[in-house]
Amino acid sequence: MKQKKIVVIGGGTGLSVLLRGLKTFPVSITAIVTVADDGGSSGRLRQELNIPPPGDVRNVLVALAEVEPLVEELFQHRFANGNGLSGHSLGNLLLAGMTSITGDFARGITELSKVLNVRGKVLPAANRSVVLHGEMEDGTIVTGESKIPLEQKRIKRVFLTPDDVEPLPESLREIRNADLIVLGPGSLYTSVLPNLLVPGICQAVSESKAKKVYICNVMTQSGETDDYSASEHLDALFSHCGKGMIDEILVHGSPMSPEVRNHYAKEDAVPVVVDFDKLQAQGVGIICDHFVLEYGRMVRHDAAKVSKALINTLKQ
Repeated sequence: MKQKKIVVIGGGTGLSVLLRGLKTFPVSITAIVTVADDGGSSGRLRQELNIPPPGDVRNVLVALAEVEPLVEELFQHRFANGNGLSGHSLGNLLLAGMTSITGDFARGITELSKVLNVRGKVLPAANRSVVLHGEMEDGTIVTGESKIPLEQKRIKRVFLTPDDVEPLPESLREIRNADLIVLGPGSLYTSVLPNLLVPGICQAVSESKAKKVYICNVMTQSGETDDYSASEHLDALFSHCGKGMIDEILVHGSPMSPEVRNHYAKEDAVPVVVDFDKLQAQGVGIICDHFVLEYGRMVRHDAAKVSKALINTLKQ
């Protein structure tokens, strides 16, 4: 039986967590990963070598890799000292090196995927660095993915430069041929939307015959989605990409423990309120269950349970 094709679009920790769950199912996976990151090791390599930031791509490669745990640990190893090396992860340096050898970031990812025995395809949202800008509701413009949340203002919209950035033809092909397209989980304005803002990606997603599911974040993010409800997350997607792009939203529907709430409150984050009436008014289906695991005072999506729920949408 032909495997169903799932395209996952996003970045950050949430994407990697989800992919670890999805790869345990007999499906064909393509991950389209943001290249707007400008902080830490990724930001330094991007600036010094003029390559797209490798950090999110590295995490996705590791999530989909089928190698010994020690090799995975090696790829994620971050140097604590060393002149010029301090703060860099080995995986970022390998991606930079493979880009230099092949002369092409996307090709470098493909070659490294073979080394890591990656289950699926990993594609950058664009094959060059992009700069993310945020226009705040007071009219100020903030430049740089890492700087937008620090402004602590309500975001009106985000946009990319340069204007002539192009998507990979392979990304558009995978989106067109997908059975299911998943957006998120991840930071709404700095991980999910930067992919969709690459010219052609939004249109390809909207026109694809695939079922489209948005995985809503469990907690709000300070400086990015303060006090956002689930429907406001969707509103932001629709205002950037047009109405009707999402068929279903996956939300976590159970209360958090006091320990988790108190921990996140220190970061000015609260659980995202699931406003069912407004979601229904937006015309989307709602997938609601207990979708998180608590690790001490931290929460992460339950990758196995979320993956199973996504696979089930293909049977409807």
